Amino acid sequence: MLSSAQQMFIKFPLCDKSWQQEKWSLCPQSIGEDVLICTTNILVKNSQVSIFSGCLEAMIKYLTLWKKEGQEEPYVSLTRKKMLIDGQEVLIEWEVGHSIRTLAMHRNAYKRMSQIQAFLGSVPQLTYQLYVTLISSEVPLGRVVLMVFSLISVTYGATLCNMLAIQIKYDDYKIRLGPLEVLCITIWRTLEITSRLVILVLFSATLKLKAVPFLVLNFLIILFEPWVTFWRSGAQMPNNIEKNFSRVGTLVVLISVTILYAGINFSCWSAMQLKLADRDLVDKGQNWGHMGLHYSVRLVENVVMVLIFKFLGGKVLPNYCHSLIAVQLILAYVISIGFMLLFFQYLHPLRSLFTHNVVDYLHCICCRRHHPERAENAEPSGEAETRQSSV
Repeated sequence: MLSSAQQMFIKFPLCDKSWQQEKWSLCPQSIGEDVLICTTNILVKNSQVSIFSGCLEAMIKYLTLWKKEGQEEPYVSLTRKKMLIDGQEVLIEWEVGHSIRTLAMHRNAYKRMSQIQAFLGSVPQLTYQLYVTLISSEVPLGRVVLMVFSLISVTYGATLCNMLAIQIKYDDYKIRLGPLEVLCITIWRTLEITSRLVILVLFSATLKLKAVPFLVLNFLIILFEPWVTFWRSGAQMPNNIEKNFSRVGTLVVLISVTILYAGINFSCWSAMQLKLADRDLVDKGQNWGHMGLHYSVRLVENVVMVLIFKFLGGKVLPNYCHSLIAVQLILAYVISIGFMLLFFQYLHPLRSLFTHNVVDYLHCICCRRHHPERAENAEPSGEAETRQSSV
């Protein structure tokens, strides 16, 4: 949420030895912003279109609307959306002015920018700050402030992932998330991200350089999984993602989206499955299997990394009980999964449109496990009946 320029206002004593470590924590924020600016300027053929001109246009639109408050706009369009009221679909329509539509477009763009800022800037920064705090004996106030703001930024970005996933999958519906739904998502994402990053930091501090191959391999698997699925499907690269993009620009967009997708899934669930063959780049199905596979693999990974920290991390946090830390971290991740299941089962705004909910999916898995046992138990009785009939 905070840019690196804003975070520079947080002062550190120059005489503090940790300043040399703290200043490097601002690098991921700057890199994320530079990548965002460069990508925007490179992909679009019109070089005048940039983030700065977009911000300037949005400010002008806001000032124009503020001055013309109460006046009707000459150019309006009609928007139709479906809405669930007491379980019934109701078609609603309303007039939207040209300025309001332009501001809505900018708002959606800023939401994507917040995600890029969170997962390309705040996640590396928060991870680095946790690692420095772990290996150093001092915890200055400035570092704590940076860690808090980074955690808020990442949680906000992950919450946006859920909201954007719902909007993309159910584009025909007008969606409203109440305070209870937002609170559930926030608790779910905060526990998931915090436990995951702390486990990664403890694992890295235990094995040091030996942990790098495992982390890099983990990231590369997430990065190339959408491309492997795309190549196996035999589909062609979509050429109509944006009319201003060339074919090279489309390829750069797909690579950038894949990197962002891998960065999100490395720290938390992205709430959607990337589908490169589709124009929308997103699989609009419910994908219970993809969600279950992600959390199952991550839970196994977290348990393995925590066990490595418990048995091999004797020099890491020597004055603390490693068993208690391990149990608390795994329990926090399991509780986050519980809040996730609670949201999809009872608090999802369009849960009545699900063909199968969480309980149905878990019931199907249990049925598959018990079905072979029933079949084996049924075979002896069938053989006995045939023997009796033959006698």
